[in-house]
Amino acid sequence: METKKEIKILFWIAVVFVAAFFLPVESARFTTAVDATLDLVKWYAREHVILCLLPAFFIAGVISIFVSQGSVLKYFGASAKKWVSYTVAAVSGTILAVCSCTILPLFSSIHKRGAGLGPAVAFLYSGPAINILAIILTARILGFEMGVARIIGAVSFSVIIGLIMSVIYRKEEKAKKEEQMHITAPPEKRPMWQTAFHFFVLVLILVFANWGSPSDGDTSSTWYYIWANKWLITAFFSVLLGFSLIFNLKIRWYWVLMVAAATTIASILSFGYIESLKLAPLVPVMVAIAGLSIITLFDKQDEDNKEWTLSAWGFAKQIMPLLAIGVITAGFLLGSTHDGKTIAGVIPNEWIVNLVGGNSFFANLFASVIGAFMYFATLTEVPILQGLISAGMGKGPALALLLAGPSLSLPNMLVIRGVMGTQKTIVYVALVIIMATSAGLIYGGLF
Repeated sequence: METKKEIKILFWIAVVFVAAFFLPVESARFTTAVDATLDLVKWYAREHVILCLLPAFFIAGVISIFVSQGSVLKYFGASAKKWVSYTVAAVSGTILAVCSCTILPLFSSIHKRGAGLGPAVAFLYSGPAINILAIILTARILGFEMGVARIIGAVSFSVIIGLIMSVIYRKEEKAKKEEQMHITAPPEKRPMWQTAFHFFVLVLILVFANWGSPSDGDTSSTWYYIWANKWLITAFFSVLLGFSLIFNLKIRWYWVLMVAAATTIASILSFGYIESLKLAPLVPVMVAIAGLSIITLFDKQDEDNKEWTLSAWGFAKQIMPLLAIGVITAGFLLGSTHDGKTIAGVIPNEWIVNLVGGNSFFANLFASVIGAFMYFATLTEVPILQGLISAGMGKGPALALLLAGPSLSLPNMLVIRGVMGTQKTIVYVALVIIMATSAGLIYGGLF
């Protein structure tokens, strides 16, 4: 046994040595891919972690700690009425407006609380796919019929994929249903409307803090007006969060005021020196999150308040390392595309464009696979597709990428595997790719 262990260590030392020995540092493509990796990691850290993931961890913590298991089982449990659970799961994306990574802590939370596999998977797909903001942007930039096709495909896919998963693993679901029939849910600690208010205030803060600017440059639209005032709107919901902390969670009012004051000071500084360092609005958001963490961890009124932050930390420990590995890998292989800038990875972009022209089965399948593994932040898939279509991408493959891309990514897959296992993850990814490919073929044939 000891010999096998030593041989294994020797093997990995040899692998690392050979990889280092033959590093193609003289290759322009390799060095460009390294640049793309570092660029994507930096952009992800600045634009996505603080504004998206950290709030999402706290939202997931609300589900894990404040939402009773009885409520989760009522709407998502294995014995819940299918039309209720799938309807709730399928429309969640219109509320959340999150990307394939931000949905992960929320999915992990409801899965741990006993949600049925089918509704949980429907929720996992619909969260990023049925993003109402992205669908509106798709219709405005890529055409009305593309927007309609995207919403029909996304809503139907979430339900169909969830139902197929529940059928494939029906024995497990039956056992879970029997187990849940014997669960006696404890009474709610607070009225459900208070928990719902707290949850949706956090969701709205997440949505408006990440509201993107209109890519068509229209300064007269409602979209632009909301974007121009998004931090005022976010501040309004932050005030509501403060009231919820005081009146619903019973945290000392002067603690909440201290955090609010520190966040306000950080916001004021952000319009001066900090803004010149391009760190606004990250600093005030970090101050707010740090303050929220401190006052909940030290609160003695209700043990659940401390558990809320500890739960958020638990999701961060579980998800962040896997996301980091996924972002690095995706950046190296497929490059970095954001803010109108594209840096190629090891796989050249022109190869991808040449392979997704027309409406062949292969073009749609390839677009689905690339979309599934590539990382798209919320709303970025539309301008990326606009460039690909102008370069010769077919309409069918474009829709296939739209239906597979936002809901999946390599970082997303790594985390899903940790939540529901390798086999279920492979089945889920395969179903998304198959459905997206089929929808692309049909749409390409019609238009």
